[in-house]
Amino acid sequence: MADEGLVSHKRGPIKASVGNAAAQRRRQHAVTVGKERREALMRTKRLCRVGVSGDFDEASIDDSDMMIEEDQAILEALTSAAVEELKLDVAYQYGEYFLFCYEEVLVANKFALPFFFGAPPSLLDRGLENDFCRSLHWGKGATEKRVNALRELRRFLSRSEFPPVEAALQAGAVPLLIQCLSFGSPDEQLLLTSYTHVTESSHIEISLSCLLLEAAWCLTNIAAGKPEETKALLPALPLLVAHLGEKSSLHVVEQCAWALGNVAGESEELRNVLLLQGALPALARMLLPNKRSTVRTAAWALSNLIKGPDPRAATELIKIDGIPDRIVRHLKKGDDELATEVAWVVVYLTALSNVATTILAKSDLVQVLVEILDMSTSLQLLIPVLRSLGNLVAGDAIQALVKCLKSEHRILNKEAAWVLSNIAAGSVEHKRLIYSSEAMPLLLNLLSKAAFDIKKEVAYVLGNICVAPAEGSGRPNVILDHLVNLVHGGCLTGFLDLVRSADVEAARLGLQFIELVLRGMPNGEGPKLVEREDGIDAMERYQFHENEELRNMANELVDSYFGEEYGLDE
Repeated sequence: MADEGLVSHKRGPIKASVGNAAAQRRRQHAVTVGKERREALMRTKRLCRVGVSGDFDEASIDDSDMMIEEDQAILEALTSAAVEELKLDVAYQYGEYFLFCYEEVLVANKFALPFFFGAPPSLLDRGLENDFCRSLHWGKGATEKRVNALRELRRFLSRSEFPPVEAALQAGAVPLLIQCLSFGSPDEQLLLTSYTHVTESSHIEISLSCLLLEAAWCLTNIAAGKPEETKALLPALPLLVAHLGEKSSLHVVEQCAWALGNVAGESEELRNVLLLQGALPALARMLLPNKRSTVRTAAWALSNLIKGPDPRAATELIKIDGIPDRIVRHLKKGDDELATEVAWVVVYLTALSNVATTILAKSDLVQVLVEILDMSTSLQLLIPVLRSLGNLVAGDAIQALVKCLKSEHRILNKEAAWVLSNIAAGSVEHKRLIYSSEAMPLLLNLLSKAAFDIKKEVAYVLGNICVAPAEGSGRPNVILDHLVNLVHGGCLTGFLDLVRSADVEAARLGLQFIELVLRGMPNGEGPKLVEREDGIDAMERYQFHENEELRNMANELVDSYFGEEYGLDE
């Protein structure tokens, strides 16, 4: 795989800050981010209550229409009844009446067949044309009956925090929705073509468009349900992908993209199915126009589709012609809502694919992200922007990150520290940029006073600042001036607090920094400093610890630096 041959400079523990484990850690982080989105700022799957197009005023759900939890049994019964009504309307085939008209009106006339297959209407007798149009209007009425039945079902699937998806599935909704989404029978398609030719009217086309929209909307909300409910849509996926093509109306395309985004957000298994069915290039094409709602929906669906853990989808997306330029353009020109969705695409591209990271780093993306970081006040936008910058390891972003370290929003503090930890895991020049910036006193303050999860991110920054890559697989070299000034600045207490914590990752990070202090501080000052902060007791608590790695690390440090001869010189 092409990705595997590229060197990654994403954050790792301080003993391997520029080592081979960094790329794997970055990918695991991307998967974790995907799981967080389900319950946090941006849900992985989204229920659709307001239509994708403003052209259909009736496609909205008022707050007054919402049903409370106590009405759930009633709602399920109404949903089952709506599915039964849809069955009747789908079964109410007007093909028989159409064939009757065909035999009685068309076949009897020698000019009928040429007209039926596209000859000019002037060949027809006016009386026969009127009879034919009446039959077509009858067909249009049947389509509208289906639209009304679908709309009723869709309303029920949108009127609760816990939509009655199970009731709809048990009543047999999915096969009916697939039939409605498949343009109907060949006779119905021929009927539409002939009707448009005779009357020069688009009314029946609008009815068909409404039919497709309502069917896709129902499938969207079913896909927002539980895992087994989402999997029930497997037979519908080829049709949803097909409707992303150019022949579908724009609001139908957007609704189908929304449904596919919900499916992709469910599991890696379903993402692989969608990728095999061609969903990726179809959704990518939706990024090329300038219609914001289309791009926003497509970007959200793509962020679900490429989020891994397999990096191949991310690599395939970035190689599609025009995608890198469009990503930068939408981030630069889009509103906050659009830019947020596109920024999440960048998060997964740069987290999973080294090919994508290389391509995007050569574009204007870093500059655009830094500008957003400096100018935007949208919390939802700043989070993916920060993560993208962290993946890109952008040294130019440091001054903009200071703003986030000063923020009252704890999540921005944490994300900014995560970005800086990635930058600090890069080159020595990057480490010195952080060390000489306004970020340093802010980081030291956060290490001593912030919440535990923020302290851990800050510890990665400070630890990585103090080490440079060693030749071969040996221990990293100490950047002495960085280490000395940080220790004298009071960071040792914060790292020992991590050693005393129950968090294995934090304890490992603390012990790694203690090793740097014991080994690197000049004039043998390290052991005295650690002892003064009760560091020996902190390490001895791991003497019989269940975690073998922590036990060995702590015991080795105590034996090496605080053995029998420790303190004899004094």
